[in-house]
Amino acid sequence: MQGEESLRILVGTEGDSFPLMEINTCETEASEQWDYVLVANLRTQRNPRQVYQQQQFLEELKTKGFYYKVMEDQEKMFFGIRADSRLFDLYCTLLTEPEGPAPRVELAKPTLILATTRIRIVHFILSSKMAAADTFQDLVKDGVFEAMFPLHKGEEDLKKKWAQWGNMFQEQPLDDIRDYFGEKVALYFAWLCWYTRMLVPAAVVGLIIFLSGFSLFDASQISKEICEAHNIYMCPRGDGSRRYQPLSETCTFAKLTHLFDNEGTVVFAIFMAGWATVFLELWKRKRAHVVLHWDLYGWDEDQEEMALQLINCPDYQLPLQQHSYVRSTIILIVSLLMICLLIGMAHALVVYRVLAVALFNSAFPKKQVTTAVVVTGALVQYVTILIMTKINKYVALKLCEFEKPRTFSERESKFTVKFFTLQFFAHFSSLIYIAFILGRINGHPGKSVRLLGVWKLEEMAIIMGLKQTLSNCMEYLGPWLAHKCRSMRAKLGGTAQGPELRHWQQNYLLNPVNTFSLFDEFMEMMIQYGFTTIFVAAFPLAPLLAFFSNLVEIRLDAIKMVRLQRRLVPRKAKDIGTWLQVLEIIGVLAVIANGMVIAFTSEFIPRMLYKYRYGPCRQGAHPAVDCLTGYINYTLPVFYTKDFQDPVEKEGSENVTECRYRDYGNAQDHNFPEQSWVLLAIRLAFLILFEHVALCIKLIAAWFVPDIPQSVKNKVLEKKDQRLREKMRSRSTDV
Repeated sequence: MQGEESLRILVGTEGDSFPLMEINTCETEASEQWDYVLVANLRTQRNPRQVYQQQQFLEELKTKGFYYKVMEDQEKMFFGIRADSRLFDLYCTLLTEPEGPAPRVELAKPTLILATTRIRIVHFILSSKMAAADTFQDLVKDGVFEAMFPLHKGEEDLKKKWAQWGNMFQEQPLDDIRDYFGEKVALYFAWLCWYTRMLVPAAVVGLIIFLSGFSLFDASQISKEICEAHNIYMCPRGDGSRRYQPLSETCTFAKLTHLFDNEGTVVFAIFMAGWATVFLELWKRKRAHVVLHWDLYGWDEDQEEMALQLINCPDYQLPLQQHSYVRSTIILIVSLLMICLLIGMAHALVVYRVLAVALFNSAFPKKQVTTAVVVTGALVQYVTILIMTKINKYVALKLCEFEKPRTFSERESKFTVKFFTLQFFAHFSSLIYIAFILGRINGHPGKSVRLLGVWKLEEMAIIMGLKQTLSNCMEYLGPWLAHKCRSMRAKLGGTAQGPELRHWQQNYLLNPVNTFSLFDEFMEMMIQYGFTTIFVAAFPLAPLLAFFSNLVEIRLDAIKMVRLQRRLVPRKAKDIGTWLQVLEIIGVLAVIANGMVIAFTSEFIPRMLYKYRYGPCRQGAHPAVDCLTGYINYTLPVFYTKDFQDPVEKEGSENVTECRYRDYGNAQDHNFPEQSWVLLAIRLAFLILFEHVALCIKLIAAWFVPDIPQSVKNKVLEKKDQRLREKMRSRSTDV
C-alpha cells in the first residue's frame, strides 16, 4: 500500500479488521485542503483493541462532519483530515456581532475562512473529549496514535524574507506571520521586536556609563592607593590559601571594578527604572495599533472558546466560576515549599564553592583557583536551572489541574503565574546570594576576602552571558540535530511514493511542538528581561548583551518555527496576556533590587560617607587633595597576626605582624565601630529614598504616556458611528 493516494472514507464496523471504502481519486481534493494529519504505527493494525479505538475515534469525527484520507508507508499510517464547511459556517454565525449591519445579507454570502481559523477549530475538536471519554492525548498514551499536526503549506515566502540569518536586521513581516501562525505568535514577535528596539537607548546609556569608568581607569584615587600599597598585606583567605597577599597585587581587579562600580551607576539605575515603565507604556500603544489593524479590538477570548465548545458539542454546559479557599491554601503551601527548595539550591552553591576550592587547590595554580571556582560555579548553576525547570513545570501543571480553572485561557494564565514564580527563584536566588550575601560571609580573617566585590560583578556577568550563549546554542542546535537524526532514520526506511505522502512524511519528521512551545519562548524572554533590569546597577552592559542576544533570538525562533518544527497551532489573541503583568512586576522588583545593589553591594555609599564625613574634604574641598585620599586605609581594619588561632604557619609570615581584611572593625576586639552603624543607617535611608524616587518616576511616566493612542480611540469611535448610521439607513429603507 506504499504510495496509496486514493481517498478512503472510514466506515467503522464492529469487526476486528479496519474496513475501508474507497472513493475514486477524481473526487480527491488538493493536498492544501487537508487541515490536519494523524499518525499511527502500522503495528497497531495487529492489535484488535487499538484498531477498534482508532475506528471509534475516527467514526466519531465523521459524525461531527470530518472527511478522512488514509495513506501508508513502510512503518506509519497517515490520516489526512478535512472538516466540512458547515463547521466553519457555524463558527461565523456564532461570532457574528448582532449589532452589525445587515447580518442576514452577510451570512448569505460565501465566507472566506482563513487557514489559521480552520486549523484552530479542527485542533480544538480533535483535542476535546469524545463520547468514549477519551481525548487524543489519552489515545497517544495507549499507543493508538503517535501524533497529530497541521501541515506546513505556503511557508516559502516566510522562509525567504524572514527565516534566514541574512534577514537579521530587516523588519518583521507581522501580517504574514499572523496569516500563517496566528495572532498569538505574531504578537510575540511584535513584542520581541519592540523590546529589542527599546533596548537600544538602554544599551547606549549603559555603554556610556561603562566607558566613563573606563576613561578613568587609571585616574581613580582608590585604584591608585591600592596599586601603591606594597606594604599593606591582606589576611589569608579561608579557601585554602595561607598566603599574606600584598594589596598591590589586586591593582588590576580594583581598576576593573571601577568600570562597573562608579558614580554613574546610580544615574543608570534610575534611568532604567524610567526606561522599564516607558517601554511597557509604549508597547501598550504599539499593541493597540497592531490589534486595530487586525480588526481584533472588540474580540473576546471567552466568547471564542464558548463558540468552539458549542461547535464541538451542541449540548455543552457552560462551567461556572468557582473558588475554593481550601484549594488556594494548599496551592500556597506547596508553592512556598517549592520556593524554599529553590532557595536551598542556591545555598547548596555555597557548599559547592567550599568543596571546589579544596579540590582545585591541588589541581590548579593558586592564581587560577578563584577563576575556576567562578566559572564552574556558573556551569553548575546553569545545569541546576535546566533540571529545576522541568520540575517546576511539572509542579505548576499539577497545581493548575488541582485548582480546576474554568477555561483554557484561564488555565494558561494561572499556569503562567505559578511557573514564572518558581522560575524566578530558580534563576535569581543564586544572583541574590552573589549580590547581597557572598562578600559578607567571606569578609573576616580566615575567610575569603574579595576586594571591592570584583568577583561578585564578574560572576554575575558570567552567569548572564553563559545563560544567553548556551541557551541560544542549545535552542538552535538541539532542534537541528533532532531533525537531522529523524530524517536520516527515515531515509534508511525508504522514500515514499507520491508528492502528497512525501509532504506528510516531511512534516512528521519535523520536531514536535506542544502547548508550551510558544510559552517557553515567552518564559525565556521574561527571564532575560529580569536579568537585564533587576541587576543592571551591578552590570551596566546587561542591556547591550540583551540587545545582541535578541537579534539572534528573533532569527532563531523564526528558523525553528518555519524550518525545524511542525506547524504551531494558530491561537487568536489581542494581547500578550498575563505576560504583561509579569513585566510590570519585574519592573517593580528591578527598582527594589537595584536600590539594594547600590546601597549594600556597591561602594557608592561608603565612598560618599567617607568623602563628606571622614575624609580630607569633610570641612570643605581642597583643590590639591583628592577627597577619597586615605579611603583604603580607612575601610580596611587591622588584624594582628598573633591573634590567629590556627597554629599552622602562614606563608610569608616571618615579617608580617598585622594584616588587613575587608570589613569595619576595631583592631582590639574586632567589634563594629560607630561608623559601621552610621553607614548602615545611611544605606537604609538611601534605599528608601531611591525606591520612592524611582517608583515616582515610574508612576509619572505611566501617567504621561497613555496606554491607547488617541488615533486608535478615534478610529474605534468612527467605526461605531459608521455601524450605527448604516443601521439607521437600513431601518429607513425597510420603512
